[in-house]
Amino acid sequence: MRYLVISGLVIFLILFESCGSKKVNHPIPGINGKEVLISRAERFTLEVKNGYTDATIMDAWQGANNVDQVYHLVKKGSALPSGFDSSSVIFVPLKKIICMSNTYIGMISALGEENSIVGVSGTGFIFSPVLIKNVEKGLIQDVGYDANLNKELILKISPDVIMMYGIGNESVSYTSKIKELGVKVVFNADYLEIDPLGKAEWIKFFGALYCKEELADSIYKEEVDAYTKLKSFISRNAKGKPRVLLGFPYKDTWYISPGNSFISKMITDAGGNYLWQNTKSSLSMPFGIENVYLRGLTADYWLNIGSVSTRKEISNFDPRLNDLPCFKNGNLFNNNKRITANGANDYWESGGLYPHLILKDIATILHPELFRDNELLFFRKIY
Repeated sequence: MRYLVISGLVIFLILFESCGSKKVNHPIPGINGKEVLISRAERFTLEVKNGYTDATIMDAWQGANNVDQVYHLVKKGSALPSGFDSSSVIFVPLKKIICMSNTYIGMISALGEENSIVGVSGTGFIFSPVLIKNVEKGLIQDVGYDANLNKELILKISPDVIMMYGIGNESVSYTSKIKELGVKVVFNADYLEIDPLGKAEWIKFFGALYCKEELADSIYKEEVDAYTKLKSFISRNAKGKPRVLLGFPYKDTWYISPGNSFISKMITDAGGNYLWQNTKSSLSMPFGIENVYLRGLTADYWLNIGSVSTRKEISNFDPRLNDLPCFKNGNLFNNNKRITANGANDYWESGGLYPHLILKDIATILHPELFRDNELLFFRKIY
């Protein structure tokens, strides 16, 4: 349950990524001398220096303002440049990593480095069959979460890096002790990207960590090509723009993703009209259920409905939601088709690297006439 809370919070944040950005639009050589183009990602850059690469992550949590984290990626066996703060040096390629979010697993696995994952937050909630077997073999340890991180276990594992997400300044405080113990902590900001392809481009960051820049670039180019072609096909052939409601209330509040969010862009690219697409915010927008209900009366579809699996769960939460036309018409779809018995969801584990698969699912839902033979991968209809 605790892992579901953590994962749920990350998922919740993914829906309303902030729009502040810094961007590099020119090619830069990677640590192996290959060129890397950071074209859409707005939260990291890679810059080659003399014998090492600087990886900079910008504003890795909501509310951060001009907070840059610079990591010096030095190839193992190379001399450490003089004057460096050793706490910011990461020797690459990584051999052991602890992942505090399962959203990193897909990218690491795509590079063929899943066996480098030696710790996660919540071993029971991994989707990857390979990593599930590694857990059973005792090759992956559960290191806890947030303020309850098992520091002794982390030290015993002795990872090259522990990669985590930041929710706010408090994230820095509970990781400071780990840093003091000499463990390298990297805050990953991929969940703050507002462009689906910008989020996917973080494969290049992982490519630099594993000295597999060329492979990472190849994977990314294939994804850009697939997403761009699909988006163009939808734009040319879709008739009309169905209106889309997103999310599900938490207690008495419905946290709405703004129009400048990752999921809003996905709906637009899929030929839909998100009900709040004209809004702009760097944070989620809290609304009362009544306010969302009134606007939801115009929705044709309802997607990403929390952890809901049945229509009855919606009715039990608030009977008024039964009156929404999308509820009456059965146009309810949730992104929880690929889940394990423990609740691990592949939508989050691998979907970030392959947004064209999510795009095709959403477009199939909104425009079934365009994809008559397509079986939904991540989404399923709620009955």
